[in-house]
Order: sequence, then C-alpha cells, then structure tokens
Amino acid sequence: MLVIVDYGMGNLNSVKNMLKKIGQNSVISGEIGILEKADKIILPGVGSFEAAMTNIKNRNLYDILNRKALVDKIPLLGICLGMQLLTNHSEEGNVEGFGWIDANTLKFEFNNNNLKIPHMGWNRIRTDDSNLLFKNLQEKSKFYFVHSYYVRCSQKSNSLATTEYGLTFDSSIHKDNIYGTQFHPEKSHKYGMELLKNFSNI
Repeated sequence: MLVIVDYGMGNLNSVKNMLKKIGQNSVISGEIGILEKADKIILPGVGSFEAAMTNIKNRNLYDILNRKALVDKIPLLGICLGMQLLTNHSEEGNVEGFGWIDANTLKFEFNNNNLKIPHMGWNRIRTDDSNLLFKNLQEKSKFYFVHSYYVRCSQKSNSLATTEYGLTFDSSIHKDNIYGTQFHPEKSHKYGMELLKNFSNI
C-alpha cells in the first residue's frame, strides 16, 4: 500500500490524482495504523519547515516515519518541503529535520534583482538514468519548482540531480530507500508522471 502522509501540509490530492493517472492506487492518511501497513510512503509538503516538523511531532508521526524509513526501509519519497524534511537542519526556523540524508536546507539569497524568490516555474535538472527514480528520463528534463529554500548535500553521492538558479543546488537527493525531489512531480506533466511511475516500481 502506497500512503501519502497527511500531516496538515501538502498538495495531497494533487499527488493522489497524478498517481491515479498512472494507474497507481494510494491512500491519504495521517493515522499510525495505516502507516504501519505502508509498503511505500510519499511525504509531500508546502509551507514552513518549522511548522511541518511541529505538526509531524504533534500528530505522533515522527517515530513511525523514522521506523518505516530506517528500520523497515520501505521506499520513501519526499516532495518539495517533504524533501527538505529529510535533511539535518533548515535555516527556515532554525530547526532540525529527520536527518536521514546528510544535507542542509539553506535560504536563497541573491544580489541579482533579476532572480526572484521564491524560485517558481519550470526549470531543467541535470541527472542521468542510472538511478531507478530517473529511469527513462533523459538528461535535462524539465520539472516544476516553487521554493525559497534549497538543499545542499554534504556527500556528492547523495545528490541525484542538480538545478541552476543563481547557484547550483541539489534538486533530487537519495540514500538507500529514501528519495527526495525539490520539484513537484505531481505538477510536472509527462516528466512527473514518469518519475512517479518509477517510484511506484521501486
């Protein structure tokens, strides 16, 4: 069972609808009993890092998500803010994340007034299809972004894809069974459908 985690923040129905388009059944839930049964998890997110971690802990989801990711080792995909939550720490609210991937979430700061924050719209990624998540997705595929903070991995091996926006940031990250995309596959049309199909097949 693929569970989209409901912790009060995220495009839950958008993700579910895109999964439905590729023929993948999913359940939206924030119930521990449902998460116990999950064999795949998507952790979406829109909004504040600090509020997200607070919600996750207040809803008693922190321990079950840790167990599913680190002990049961089921495939888990964090999307946008959900990817940032996989990191050690965020400058947004100065709070700790799950720390499943050795990376930090940093604030975009530009002297160039031509670069707007948030980074919003379509942008290319640099990757290859050697990882299962990007199978059949050619170099420089386009995806849809909306974010004011970006992720930087400590280890290059944890970076699956990079994107340019005033600087080079890690737009997809990975360690073992854990994946993250800074972009929104559920808003990225054919490329997003292919990526979610790949995740469903991992």
